[in-house]
Amino acid sequence: MWNRLHKTLRRLAVRLYARRVEGRLDTDGGPKHIGVILDGNRRWAKAAGNTTRQGHEAGAAKIRELLGWCAETDVEVVTLWLLSTDNLNREARELEELLGIVEGAVRDLAEDGRWRVHHVGAVEVLPERTRKVLREAEELAGDRDGIVVNVAVGYGGRQEITDAVRSLLAKRAAEGQSLAEVAEGLSVEDISEHLYTRGQPDPDLVIRTSGEQRLSGFMLWQSAHSEYYFCEAYWPAFRKVDFLRALRDYAARHRRYGI
Repeated sequence: MWNRLHKTLRRLAVRLYARRVEGRLDTDGGPKHIGVILDGNRRWAKAAGNTTRQGHEAGAAKIRELLGWCAETDVEVVTLWLLSTDNLNREARELEELLGIVEGAVRDLAEDGRWRVHHVGAVEVLPERTRKVLREAEELAGDRDGIVVNVAVGYGGRQEITDAVRSLLAKRAAEGQSLAEVAEGLSVEDISEHLYTRGQPDPDLVIRTSGEQRLSGFMLWQSAHSEYYFCEAYWPAFRKVDFLRALRDYAARHRRYGI
């Protein structure tokens, strides 16, 4: 009984603290594009005595909450790293389960009715079943109003830059330019126009959960001037108060853009 009362009081205290933080936030100066590295599903599951599958399922369920919090602010784009190219090297059974959970999460986003869904990643490294889910999600939810949700599936930052350069070279070759001509006129903007996120603003804020303090290749090109926020909570345990702290931390920084 005491444990139950303690947990109830703790939840109440956290909610009151979250309201206090939220009340002091200036959302007008908040981030427009947030990238999130959803890390810690397996460690959360292990700590809670659950299976790896349950950890991934809990992580997928948390996405809807996060987007709801974002909708209460002026965020316009959210990029969610759901599956990296490195994840594709996991043990076959876990990968099969993980792909199924990712596919379910993408379908839920598309069917929700509030979000626009856009895939970022290397399609060719994914199974045809997963490709089909991503295509259908974009077709169903690609032209809506509301937050653009980039689902990074089969994503790797180095692979993205490689694909961008390959796409650029192919385009210029089709236009009749030589390699020397392409090299002479190449600009940063040329590469940006061939990224998976072309046409979108770069992320203002990148959040990583689980206590790890590295990008692991996430949006390497786009995050050159991003602010980073590393949260100790595992992704399934990420709370609104953690999200608000990230926004508060962002608001307290002075972005110099290298100047």
